[in-house]
Amino acid sequence: MENGPLKAEPNPIGGLLAFLTDPAWPTAVFWLLLLASVGIAFSAWQRDPTQRTTRTVGIWLLRLIMGTMWWQQSLWKIPPNYDGLVFWMKQMVAHSSIPLQASLVDSFVVPHIAVFGPLVYLLEVLIGVSLMAGAFTRVFSLLGLLMALNLWVGLYSAPNEWPWTYGYLIVIQTLFAIDPPGRRLGLEKPVAQLGEATRRIDLIRKRL
Repeated sequence: MENGPLKAEPNPIGGLLAFLTDPAWPTAVFWLLLLASVGIAFSAWQRDPTQRTTRTVGIWLLRLIMGTMWWQQSLWKIPPNYDGLVFWMKQMVAHSSIPLQASLVDSFVVPHIAVFGPLVYLLEVLIGVSLMAGAFTRVFSLLGLLMALNLWVGLYSAPNEWPWTYGYLIVIQTLFAIDPPGRRLGLEKPVAQLGEATRRIDLIRKRL
């Protein structure tokens, strides 16, 4: 499912370059997020010897890629442009495998797109930022899992859609929720360590 602001490119390299050089404000924000992710990873690598493994770097790279995917998919939903979002919601109405979902989207969500449009956009941005920074990744991976389930069920029989596309997204988000990737070269482990150190200091103070 994609209805993005960038024109279709004939190959992945061209698409990547177009995404990274698009002269719009979200591109500058993405570059800041990308540099922040690299900086956080480098800091964790230097500070914690247990983070210096091929597996850890691989998990960081995978969550960075997935975070980028969520960020890119938010670009064609930037308020107040909801045309693409409404199109795919109407595809859900026509092709959902659960009639109740189709009915709710048709009678409640689409008529209130001014409310649900910004909500969908915000959720996708937060999921992307969470994965790129490695912060609160379990919570936002669960939200991503719910959004992927919604797409899988809603677009299961839509023309030119491959259900396994969303199936694979469900699998990845589930894995991230089970084993939060932010603990590898992200913000989660140092924050947890700081919290543990603070608790130990409090215990020592109480004993004095």
